[in-house]
Amino acid sequence: MTRWYRPLPLIGAEDAVPLAGQKHVRFTQVAGPDGVVSVHDISSEVRDRLTAPRAEVAGLSLDRPRIMGILNVTPDSFSDGGQHNSLDGALARATAMAQDADILDIGGESTRPGADDVDVAEEIQRTAPVIRAIRDAGIATPISIDTRKAAVARAALEAGADMVNDVSAFTYDPELADLVAETDAPVCLMHAKGTPKDMQAAPRYDDVVAEVMDHLAERIDFAMSRGIKRDRIIPDPGIGFGKTGDHNLILLRHLSVLHDLGLPMLLGASRKRFIGTIGGAEDAQARMPGSVSVAMWGVAQGAQILRVHDVAETAQALRLWMAMA
Repeated sequence: MTRWYRPLPLIGAEDAVPLAGQKHVRFTQVAGPDGVVSVHDISSEVRDRLTAPRAEVAGLSLDRPRIMGILNVTPDSFSDGGQHNSLDGALARATAMAQDADILDIGGESTRPGADDVDVAEEIQRTAPVIRAIRDAGIATPISIDTRKAAVARAALEAGADMVNDVSAFTYDPELADLVAETDAPVCLMHAKGTPKDMQAAPRYDDVVAEVMDHLAERIDFAMSRGIKRDRIIPDPGIGFGKTGDHNLILLRHLSVLHDLGLPMLLGASRKRFIGTIGGAEDAQARMPGSVSVAMWGVAQGAQILRVHDVAETAQALRLWMAMA
């Protein structure tokens, strides 16, 4: 039996209570240990976790969904590897994304299935100059550094980044937690089973939703034990990281359970393999329509941050979705 509470979101139900402070998504019922019950029949503590507005992230309010644009400055990322390796190319892409993105997520190490680790010095050389160039160009959009390593994050923050996105949730380099505490930077902590090198080697779960939630709760506790403020943490269920296509779909169907952590939710499903498998798009770059579809599903489940490759297309879809909600 699960110990987690999952709000059942409704669109346009004005008599319902807001989900995580978001008026465009509300709910009247909750699925939990005792089955489906009214929101008024759960404890005030649980109700507060599910309904309270979330803290700002890098100066951005989370009363509406925010778009995090992906900029991989790597030769081997699964979707856009090699496209933005030059400083000029990366700056041009960042400039274009900044028209619609609320956050720019800069990564210098591929975490695609089967990827090898990148040397720290190499990862710094790939990312810090790009961040510095973005700031020198006058682009004020908040920047996230997508890294598992403390040294890389420190160089990025010194170059002008605002937050950290760690797909390992501090399991790769625990010292990264100390840096985040020291700098008071917001941090995304993602669930992953295994490492990028081996995570897709027959992943197994008895209950993928419960195991992801328990792991995220444990990593949040670890982060707080190292001095990170709870309201600086953004959990991510890790779609595609140590999960089969079926695991991904189960997590997406139950996505609103992440609100029981009482924190903002980041959803990163853009161009993942399961989208191509279901949607009939072998080439990762042809998965934009499916990626936008999943992103809008996430919005309907109350996700506050959408990490996407196709920024302009997602922004257009989101504007329409919000107008109809």
